Amino acid sequence: MVDAFLEYIAVEKKYSPRTVEAYANDLLEFSTYLEHELTREQVQQISEEDVRSWILHLMEEKKNAPRSVKQKLAALHSFYKFLLRQGVVEKDITRRVIAPKVDRPLPVFFKPSEMRAATQFEDQADDPKSIRDCLIIQMLFQTGMRRAEIADLNDNDIDTHEQQIRVFGKRRKERIVPIGDKLCRQIEQYREVRGTEGGIFFVDWKKDGTVIPLGRDRLYKIVTDRMGEVSSLKKHSPHVLRHTFATAMLDNGADIRTIQTLLGHASLAATQVYTHTTFEQIRKAYKEAHPRAKTIN
Repeated sequence: MVDAFLEYIAVEKKYSPRTVEAYANDLLEFSTYLEHELTREQVQQISEEDVRSWILHLMEEKKNAPRSVKQKLAALHSFYKFLLRQGVVEKDITRRVIAPKVDRPLPVFFKPSEMRAATQFEDQADDPKSIRDCLIIQMLFQTGMRRAEIADLNDNDIDTHEQQIRVFGKRRKERIVPIGDKLCRQIEQYREVRGTEGGIFFVDWKKDGTVIPLGRDRLYKIVTDRMGEVSSLKKHSPHVLRHTFATAMLDNGADIRTIQTLLGHASLAATQVYTHTTFEQIRKAYKEAHPRAKTIN
């Protein structure tokens, strides 16, 4: 039934290959625990207490972080919902199992001065790779797209006349993101030097001149290398640029629902973390400016 479940989430639910692989590993880990520790052989023999026992095993013996355990429990919960629909089990034994509490860290973001420094070379760019690299930084910062979304962009997803980008997010959910005049000009500049038409938007060039898709890993390295040169943050990933976009939007008056739509978040709760970031900025400024603030918690 595990294979049928994995096919279901890949084909019908349209989960990413990475998520499907993670679910497969989590279910294999649970199965191994049942076989070696509890000698359970049939899915009907597994109880709610067995699931709780597995969670304790992960946390106390395997030293898994609460976030990791929560993800594994989510995979198991999805599997049991599938078994229930298929009539294999009579109840979802994971439904009442409480996942460990996870402290959600506030997102980090680049400072405006760091963003200016990261794009200083745009006017001096004189080769296709420099133009492309600058455009990647600008597009991530000005649209809030995920790494996978920007790496998978096709040329016809970007309409500079209408000033918009069609983005396919998680589970191929489509959204439209507006873009400004300057970014449109940079896009057309890149198109001129790219040397190809249609197909994947961001490309790379081999030594012999062969044009190939850029790929997610290469895009990640371009961003981390460039942002690492200008920022003191420990993380320099494309996702930090996504956080930077959302924080800048909120700081400049955008409402939380608009930011949710632009980011492609299914839940408003995922977007509301940025309000905490802004509040922390306000708290810091207050403590630094108010003569009695240091005595107030």
